[in-house]
Amino acid sequence: MPPYTWLLFDADGTLFAYDGAEDQALQNVFAHYQLPFEEKIAAAYKRINQGMWRRLEEQTITLMDLRWQGFADLFAELGIDQDALEFSRTYLHYLGQAADLIPGSLEVLEQLYGKYNLAIVTNGFTEVQLSRIRISGLDRLFRHVFASESLGVFKPDSRFFDAVFDRIGQPARNNVLVIGDSLSSDIAGGAGYGLDTCWYNPNGAENNQGLLVTYEIKDLAQLLAIV
Repeated sequence: MPPYTWLLFDADGTLFAYDGAEDQALQNVFAHYQLPFEEKIAAAYKRINQGMWRRLEEQTITLMDLRWQGFADLFAELGIDQDALEFSRTYLHYLGQAADLIPGSLEVLEQLYGKYNLAIVTNGFTEVQLSRIRISGLDRLFRHVFASESLGVFKPDSRFFDAVFDRIGQPARNNVLVIGDSLSSDIAGGAGYGLDTCWYNPNGAENNQGLLVTYEIKDLAQLLAIV
């Protein structure tokens, strides 16, 4: 296997348990505005939000629009009278406080720390991700955090990786491994840039996009045997 010197980790769904964080932030923001919350609201928001992130990857919506448009669509669907922009600001505050890590991820990172250059590459909002990274204690393990909001471009776009490589000193591409749970952003982006990829696939999802994946793991601890 290549002598990897850089490990680029996705954040949500790879290091952070995002679904739980999203659900908790939703419950908190609905309570903040004294609105009733039901499970069907969480399901509707997840469906709408996933569609928004796909549109972001396809570059048919901007990140600024994504901040509030999902809530605007949710409120229209459920007949809720609420300012979507203000609501989204409060939601992102609560999301930034939700920093639960995927079990075992911290232990894996601690074993990698000092042996490899570690960086986070995320399509998330900068202030949200930096808050969660600080609260979780990951800030002591990662030299660099690259968020699409700050870079102005999103995975899988090659310009995202151009910006990352500019900042990490242009290492040889065969010395860099991308680790992430999303085929459409992490794996497609890394592979498209000529990088080896490690698909974190804990639920055994099907590779229905026909992407060439260098490694596939169900547990982050399996990464230790790869690098």
